[in-house]
Amino acid sequence: MAAITTSAPAPARPRPGRKPFTWFPTLDASPEMNLKIEPGFVPAIAVDANPATRRLITGTELYAREVVRRLPAVAPELGWTFYASRPAPGLGVDLTVLPLPRLWSQARLPIELARRRPALLLVLAHVVPAWCPVPAVTVFHDLAFERFPNAYGPRERAYLRWTTRSAAARCRALVAVSDATRRDLADFYGVDPARVSVVHPGGGETPVEPARADDERRLAGLDIEGPFALCVGRIEPRKNQLAALAAVERVPGLLLVCAGRIVDPAMGARLAASPHCRLVGHVDDAVRDLLYRRAEVLLFPSLYEGFGFPVLEALRQGLPCVLSQAGSLPEVAGEAALYADDPEGIAEAVERLRAQPELRARLAADGRRRAQSFTWERTAEGVAEVVRAAVGLPLPGPARSAPRPSTR
Repeated sequence: MAAITTSAPAPARPRPGRKPFTWFPTLDASPEMNLKIEPGFVPAIAVDANPATRRLITGTELYAREVVRRLPAVAPELGWTFYASRPAPGLGVDLTVLPLPRLWSQARLPIELARRRPALLLVLAHVVPAWCPVPAVTVFHDLAFERFPNAYGPRERAYLRWTTRSAAARCRALVAVSDATRRDLADFYGVDPARVSVVHPGGGETPVEPARADDERRLAGLDIEGPFALCVGRIEPRKNQLAALAAVERVPGLLLVCAGRIVDPAMGARLAASPHCRLVGHVDDAVRDLLYRRAEVLLFPSLYEGFGFPVLEALRQGLPCVLSQAGSLPEVAGEAALYADDPEGIAEAVERLRAQPELRARLAADGRRRAQSFTWERTAEGVAEVVRAAVGLPLPGPARSAPRPSTR
């Protein structure tokens, strides 16, 4: 089945032979930067914790927040210092606040690094200072701006391309949240895959909220009645909700509920005009859990994903999923989901789930087991191992060894 292209432009293809390029010095493991490891040495590790303090939580901010919270516990032998431009009382770690709303990562943070001279800077959202006086390790979440350049304005696209390419070329070690993102770094920027460790996000261990007596009333307040399929994610062409709507229109008695902020007004208007669709906007955790609990199936026909948190959330809840095969989605769900790339195939998969209770039960059980392998403690341990290796420290012994981040 061919991937549907009616709701979004075809993703850009990487140009062959792409080489990394930067105007700035490379922050790699060059001999002059190697540390002399003495007995009892405790390296000072600076962390750009700014993404963890933001109020609007996307996958990038969630990754930063949960990793920051756990780093002191999983690697207490490293001297962590967390820097941010604003306080975050609920974060659970001591923050060194450096007030400067604008140009914080490019001006205020590097000045502090030059004063303190830590052994390493850990950046959890790829934006490494153009002038960085210490070696750095950074995390890459996706390269959607390269796959779908027309979805971004010229300035935003240029900024993302500059910061990502520069960080990929200069950092001592790189972390990707999925094999799909690591492949994109190689395809678009010529990054050697051996430089990139894959450290998946977590969240599969989060307890599931039980059903509540007022669930039906709360759904009615959202104008949702009867069986429904769920789409979670921003309303934009890359998320491809129009393919989900076309599939739902083929299944009698099924409604499509889309939870997510409208980024593309024209697409939002097309969805809102259908009697088979309800747009509930950006929802809080309680409403999102309600939707996962009561949905019949998660439809996620995305054309590109760096990871795909809604899929992990659905697996955790035991909600069967019908996914596209784009980006990281097969990497996240494995055999615990059904796959289809066009409206006809999606509709057929939904009908199979309706007609085969045993298939539905198996996917629910497999999904819960699959989700348990994605934990935030493992994520923090994986990031800490990359940092240890980058400063020349040995990996932890068997007593507290973490799963090694993938470098396949």
